[in-house]
Amino acid sequence: MDIEAPARPPVIAGRSRSAPAAPFLPMSRAEMDALGWDACDVVLVTGDAYVDHPSFGMAIIGRLLEAQGYRVGIISQPDWHSAEPFKALGKPRLFFGVTGGNMDSMVNRYTADRRIRSDDAYTPGGEGGRRPDRCTLVYSQRCREAYKDVPIILGGIEASLRRIAHFDYWSEKVRRSVLADAKADLLLYGNAERAVVEVANRIAAGENAREIHDVRGVALFRKVPEHYVELPADDLDSPDEGAARKPGDVVIRLPSYEQVEKDSEAYARASRVLHRESNPGNARPLVQRHGDRDLWLNPPPIPLTTEEMDAVYDLPYARAPHPSYGDAKIPAWEMIRFSVTIMRGCFGGCTFCSITEHEGRIIQSRSEASILQEIENIRDKTPGFTGVISDIGGPTANMYRMACKDPKVEASCRRPSCVFPGICPNLNTSHDDLIRLYRKVREVQGVKKVLVASGVRYDLAVESPEYVEELVTHHVGGLLKIAPEHTEEGPLDKMMKPGIGTYDRFKELFDAAAKKAGKKYHLIPYFIAAHPGTTDEDMMNLALWLKKNNFRADQVQTFLPSPMATATAMYHSGVNPLKGVRRGTSEKVETVKGLRQRRLHKAFLRYHDPENWPVLRDALRAMGRADLIGPRPDQLIPAHQPGGGRPGGPPRRHPGTKFTTKGVPIRK
Repeated sequence: MDIEAPARPPVIAGRSRSAPAAPFLPMSRAEMDALGWDACDVVLVTGDAYVDHPSFGMAIIGRLLEAQGYRVGIISQPDWHSAEPFKALGKPRLFFGVTGGNMDSMVNRYTADRRIRSDDAYTPGGEGGRRPDRCTLVYSQRCREAYKDVPIILGGIEASLRRIAHFDYWSEKVRRSVLADAKADLLLYGNAERAVVEVANRIAAGENAREIHDVRGVALFRKVPEHYVELPADDLDSPDEGAARKPGDVVIRLPSYEQVEKDSEAYARASRVLHRESNPGNARPLVQRHGDRDLWLNPPPIPLTTEEMDAVYDLPYARAPHPSYGDAKIPAWEMIRFSVTIMRGCFGGCTFCSITEHEGRIIQSRSEASILQEIENIRDKTPGFTGVISDIGGPTANMYRMACKDPKVEASCRRPSCVFPGICPNLNTSHDDLIRLYRKVREVQGVKKVLVASGVRYDLAVESPEYVEELVTHHVGGLLKIAPEHTEEGPLDKMMKPGIGTYDRFKELFDAAAKKAGKKYHLIPYFIAAHPGTTDEDMMNLALWLKKNNFRADQVQTFLPSPMATATAMYHSGVNPLKGVRRGTSEKVETVKGLRQRRLHKAFLRYHDPENWPVLRDALRAMGRADLIGPRPDQLIPAHQPGGGRPGGPPRRHPGTKFTTKGVPIRK
């Protein structure tokens, strides 16, 4: 049957602002006094420095609530060791809004090898250690201590990716929903503009926050109403994963927290069902038992229209860090201060990426007029602008205004990706709107150069040679970074990425366009080590490809299992949730978990580094590929270290077993 499009309540409507916008949302009582405020309606607590710019989530939410007439204050990176800093702006009339910031706090603080990072791009001076681990949880507890009767609303990517029971890589265990551990009232997941406005209006009207259960993108604890039909997806001995379509009010029961904590295959089932119910057009509510309570997840938010996107990005941002930071540099701000976001969302569905879980796979684009106005604002209001727009893009550079050709098909689709295993025939891949936008942006007076630094989805770009030529001729600054991620079919299938042949076709178009333009430009490909589904042979073949193509990566990434990602479910469970998950029939996935093995895979990516040669020699011998050790161009690494040992140091020593390849110990 036809699926009706859900209603789209407006983002900016209802209340009107009686006072002009504040220069900055206040961070102190003195600023509140200057504005004539006796109290804040909403206090937002964030793990990031407060930069009043639409690339920072708290700035968007704060300015949006301000546009509704609410008085909004910000507590940024408070000292979490006591509740006192959380009282800095007094008791909020409506609620505390709590977020870890623009990144999950654990991803922000730790590397893929679980080492503490020394810096934090979202902190003045780049200083590390200014936020606690599991920031959202700790801040919520302190807010409750400060004012125990004030509702606490969680939001941001950390809450979004931890909205159900989730595998936590840093503690190597499954944790409860952050809503349970934080003891908060509501959790808003995804891009929450519409939800936060409705929740604020309803709390202001006297409703109990814990009873606001009918807003999209909201998670809360509630009983399943008696009139709902439950579809069980929690029995792994049954092939029924709750996919059946039934009339009336339906809720799908995920495996409980207690199940997924003890049974990794149940975790994979929960991940599979959650991702299947991610299309706002046809998603049903989900429920997951936590102890004696049911965690209820409403369907995802309805994507913003172009008019709503414009309204959000046209809010009166100061486009600068709060003055209290003085001359301190905030690296994340320095990186984006001259960039422009033109769209949200990604329909790529890469299993290791969190964009789809947070922003959704339906592209939400701004109008040309709004984008051009922001560029003029950068030109006129941002100190230090020299005429160069550093990036014009979004999660992906070239998905602007792309959508399904048929809204009814889009509303009923359950595919996790529009471009894997191939580009869906229902997807409009035209780059014409983006090409026209690029040309108009270049015509803005005072703009000398517009760069594209967001990742280009090259399997889409090859569908438009005209786009590749436009990109290379006008919007590349010498190097273009793209992400094939691997060369081998095994890991690429588990990533839901196209084969390396698509990269080769893009490179041909790129090189031809560069030659035509008389430019010497180069592609910089990104690759991932130790992704689920990757064998040692896969990494060896990738290293050989890198050497053949004369790539020497200085910085490489090892797979980091972020909360709720499909690849994380593979990593934790050892089965493939892209296919049916049922006891005894689930497809197995080879995973790389040991730190030594993960480092071996990373060493293959840096085959050219003499520091890695001893490890790689041992591995290649154990794999029966000693033929790749030697001086010939077709061999991977030399047989000897420079000068008999490490450059500038004594010969490297290998005490005992170093790595294991396919179960074979590698000895010295």
